[in-house]
Amino acid sequence: MPRRRPRVSTAADRFRAIARSTPTVVVRGWRRTYTPRMQIWTGLGNPGPQYAMHRHNVGFMAADVIADVHGFGPVQKRFSGWVQEGRIGGEKVLLLKPATWMNESGRAVGEALGFYKLGPEALTVFHDELDLAPFKVKVRTGGGLAGHNGLRSIDRHLGPEFRRVRIGIGHPGHKDRVTGHVLGNYARAEMDDLTATLAALASAAEWLAKGEDVRFMSEVALRLQA
Repeated sequence: MPRRRPRVSTAADRFRAIARSTPTVVVRGWRRTYTPRMQIWTGLGNPGPQYAMHRHNVGFMAADVIADVHGFGPVQKRFSGWVQEGRIGGEKVLLLKPATWMNESGRAVGEALGFYKLGPEALTVFHDELDLAPFKVKVRTGGGLAGHNGLRSIDRHLGPEFRRVRIGIGHPGHKDRVTGHVLGNYARAEMDDLTATLAALASAAEWLAKGEDVRFMSEVALRLQA
């Protein structure tokens, strides 16, 4: 019989319930890569309630769901942003949401890395990606900036060699429609897919914390198929 999803009363409860109810698939033979003593995970977005449901703010949404699912500490105002501390799979992680505008995100990230004396290898950035189909999740380190002002700002402060978790929002098809698409709210019809994607991402985050990027992507994809 197909699995019945639990009934929940709030968006946060819904994210948590889906993340905890999806199965973990054991795959052998994955190679673990180096992870720093502390990691900075930054969700990109614009501050303010009027931007909360913009596609451009899906990085903020990812940070919020990760914090909720993994029981991070209270929000604090530091490093020109909002931070929460916690552990994922035994790894110490600081979640950071810059309180600057998107195009100044690198300032907050640079302050946090400088305070902890960490290099770009300790940084993971969650952001929207036009060049991926909606709700696809891909990870890569380095590479181009794809016209993303938040990535461009971080690149100016740190260089390009940081890890990115790219959350697809799809391309609207014509360049004249890009701004309205990126800075537009998710449609009502997209909410179930958005909820499922963020929950899958959060529930598979242990593999990301361990530096097993391929395993993380595999787990996210499997959870979305369940």
